[in-house]
Amino acid sequence: MSGGLSFAPLVPWPLLALLGLFAVALAAVGVARRARGTGWRAVALGVLILALLDPRAVSENRLARPDVAVVVVDESASQEVGARQARTREALAVLGRNLSRLADLEVRVVGVAPPAAGSAEGGTQLFEALRRVLAEVPARRFAGAVMITDGQVHDVPSAAAASSLPGPLHVLLSGERGETDRRLVIEKAPGYGIVGNNVDIAFRVEDSAPAAGQRAPRRARVSLRRDGRETRSVLVPVGRSERFTFALDHAGPSVVELEVEPADGEITALNNRAAASINAVRDRLKVLLVSGQPHSGERAWRNLLKADPAVDLVHFTILRPPEKDDFTPLKELALIVFPVRELFEVKLHEFDLIVFDRYAVRHVLPPSYLRNIETYLRAGGALLLAVGPEFAGPRSLFHTPLGAVMPAQPTGRVFERGFRPRLTETGRRHPVTAALGAERRWGRWFRQVEAVPRQGEVLMRGAGGKPLLVLDRVDKGRVAQVMSDQLWLWARGFEGGGPQAELLRRLAHWLMKEPDLEEERLSAHVAGGRLAIVRQSLAGAAPEVKVTAPSGATSKVALEPMAGGRAGAEVAAGESGLYRVEDGVRTALAAAGTLNRLEFSDLRATARRLAPVVAATGGGVAWITEGVPDARRTLQGRDRAGRGWIGLVRNEAYVVTGMTQVPLLPAVLVLALAVGGLMAAWWREGS
Repeated sequence: MSGGLSFAPLVPWPLLALLGLFAVALAAVGVARRARGTGWRAVALGVLILALLDPRAVSENRLARPDVAVVVVDESASQEVGARQARTREALAVLGRNLSRLADLEVRVVGVAPPAAGSAEGGTQLFEALRRVLAEVPARRFAGAVMITDGQVHDVPSAAAASSLPGPLHVLLSGERGETDRRLVIEKAPGYGIVGNNVDIAFRVEDSAPAAGQRAPRRARVSLRRDGRETRSVLVPVGRSERFTFALDHAGPSVVELEVEPADGEITALNNRAAASINAVRDRLKVLLVSGQPHSGERAWRNLLKADPAVDLVHFTILRPPEKDDFTPLKELALIVFPVRELFEVKLHEFDLIVFDRYAVRHVLPPSYLRNIETYLRAGGALLLAVGPEFAGPRSLFHTPLGAVMPAQPTGRVFERGFRPRLTETGRRHPVTAALGAERRWGRWFRQVEAVPRQGEVLMRGAGGKPLLVLDRVDKGRVAQVMSDQLWLWARGFEGGGPQAELLRRLAHWLMKEPDLEEERLSAHVAGGRLAIVRQSLAGAAPEVKVTAPSGATSKVALEPMAGGRAGAEVAAGESGLYRVEDGVRTALAAAGTLNRLEFSDLRATARRLAPVVAATGGGVAWITEGVPDARRTLQGRDRAGRGWIGLVRNEAYVVTGMTQVPLLPAVLVLALAVGGLMAAWWREGS
């Protein structure tokens, strides 16, 4: 119960002010003229003005409301370092017992986990969580907040903004004083590059606490891994910017990891790694197409390659053999002279793919140039052979130095009958042919050169079940043989046609080592908070894979068989950073959100970030390892923290449940006082 005085004016306040000024003016005039009865007139006017104010005695029924204390618990990845999680749980339990003994106090505990993978927010967002709670709590009931954290908070407001907090902020630090840490920082990394070109990554190794007495800069070993494979390691000075330079060897994303060896006594090696994703694109594909003679399928090859604006095509057709001599001048045989030396010696290694289409040996290319092509292939080049009947005869390209790198050997027979190409069991699992569609709808071909496979993989069979498409790896290069010149029938739509363009596109990309078309491949990507794992293999078994989360936690995942030689699985990906998937042979990397997590940038426990906010609100900072401080209630305007204790403000908040109002000037009393004052003034004037 509480009482007080209130006013309920019967007229607007400006009018009351004018009446008051009028009454004061009348009284002043009367006093100036020494008129009798002036005092009684002033009393009568004062009573009337007071009556217009309508004063009332107010009595309230009040219900006390407890104050609210907020405990914000840091559950970010940096809290997993050392014994911080255990200390946090212990501090929360002790603080809970201390607060439970305080009267008229409601405690709200809020856990703050790291942002979900792919979230726009980064780092540890404790103040955002505190703001959400304060939005539900009246300012007059807020007693204070306690943050249990390692001090690495990334949404700390300015001291000026924090001073508006309606209560003190106290911090309990879960780490230890004087912690040391080493970290690796990527200063600059390109987002993309050109296949075959060099790129630079600038990085720096930082130590938080240099060893005392060191004169020369210390050195640390840094390893570079690309797509999970270590490529090199070097010793670099600590604290100095260094560079790694390397060439991009395939199209698509390349994940580059840098890792520095741990330092003596550092708290964790979680931030000894950093990563960057570089998307490699091919500038323009340079293709050399050599047609041994004009035929129906030649235009299909040319149209397919010219349709892609990213392909630079050099195409030559040998119209007649050099031994045919009809005394026609050489300059009239072609628009330009066939630049044999420039193509097959000087500029051979500039081509990404060489295609021989129905080429027959007619001494246009001497054996030395064919040996150059063999060397080009073994060094990492790509060769595609589409053969015709001449491949089965004495002028076969197989009887040249290129025969040593061909996966299939001709027998000398040529089938001249209709057949439908069919995938082999290997072809149904190989990424080049597994997605070509329904075989039963493919149109027929009418010619095939019989060959015996010597090595490589047979993906398609034709007439009599003989090999039709054979792929092989030769040292660093790749070669493909199509044992027919009838592929153009699919392009013409004969009997429904077939996937000619898709087959040749996939063949060309496999020959040029496109990662997505590798027959033995492990891949992973993150989408919608899920980590999708796919293993492509020509073998039937699908082994377990090991998944390493950005925080370092590992788990085993079993893969389920899928179509097209694949096996896969999906798992939750709740952390931001780099996921590593390993099957014992291959490694796949997948980025979720930010590769280099902000909370790993500095893992030392510190009060430096939060100290200005704590000082602005009158709170205190304590290290859990030195004891959890006691909690007590404090009054407004008093100290809010001290040695061994933290204070929560007592606001004495309440809500009004009822109210009683009693008028202090009833109408009868006002009439009596006003009339009495006027009569007294009249009597005084007449005396």
